[in-house]
Amino acid sequence: MVGGVIVLILCLIVLCTAASCIRIVPQANAYVVERLGAYQGTWAVGIHFKVPFIDKVAKKVILKEQVVDFAPQPVITKDNVTMQIDTVVFFQITDPKLFAYGVENPIMAIENLTATTLRNIIGEMELDQTLTSREVINTKMRSSLDIATDPWGIKVNRVELKNIIPPSAIRDAMEKQMKAERERREAILRAEGEKKSTVLVAEGKKESAILEAEAEKQSAILRAEAQKEKMIREAEGEAEAILKVQKATADGLRFIREAGADEAVLRLKGLEAFERAADGKATKIIIPSEIQGMAGLASSVKELLGN
Repeated sequence: MVGGVIVLILCLIVLCTAASCIRIVPQANAYVVERLGAYQGTWAVGIHFKVPFIDKVAKKVILKEQVVDFAPQPVITKDNVTMQIDTVVFFQITDPKLFAYGVENPIMAIENLTATTLRNIIGEMELDQTLTSREVINTKMRSSLDIATDPWGIKVNRVELKNIIPPSAIRDAMEKQMKAERERREAILRAEGEKKSTVLVAEGKKESAILEAEAEKQSAILRAEAQKEKMIREAEGEAEAILKVQKATADGLRFIREAGADEAVLRLKGLEAFERAADGKATKIIIPSEIQGMAGLASSVKELLGN
């Protein structure tokens, strides 16, 4: 009975030991393995087995890009202005062995190196240049940090200046300057707006005058066209009336000729025309000799008819 328990305990110990020797490395990770205290190798992603009581995982390394935000650091510009600048560093571990054995505390080392590099760069620049040269400072810091951290198995991808905090007196002066600049721009915009408004009003009046002139011109043209049309219609009416009178006269003469009227009938028609002329208001009437003869003939005819 006791022997069976001992065997069971030994089996459990063997199983636990075997299970502890199986390691699975997840994605974007690497394990630094030591054998009897010396570097044995670096395990990549997947399943691995280690020798019990001899091998051990000395360090688990994250291979993803990491971000560290460092506290503001006091720096002095070339013109002796002290300001506070905090930085953000984006880095990635490229060599797990160097990262494990290169430096004791890599993050602290990067922070101190960042502060030192920042002081060196800002010390060569004046205040105004510092405030307007963020990209230049970021590029210089990234290049310096990347070279310095290469022996530690670290690659610095980029460095960003998060905040640049000048002294309070300089901040007040900068705020006053920005306020004055805003007021100046506002005055310029207001003047430009008034100028544009004046120009638009003048353009509107000009356009209105042009439209009125065009309308008056069109109106005069239409009136002239209407008067011309009226005169043409009146002339056409008069011409048509004359044509109709002449046509009626011609038709009457043609009817007389076709009826075979003799000289006496023609003379009688002449008398009728003379009678209509005599009905007018003229004070003098000149009687042609032919009509006088016709008058005598008419008297003779009247006497003959009386007898």
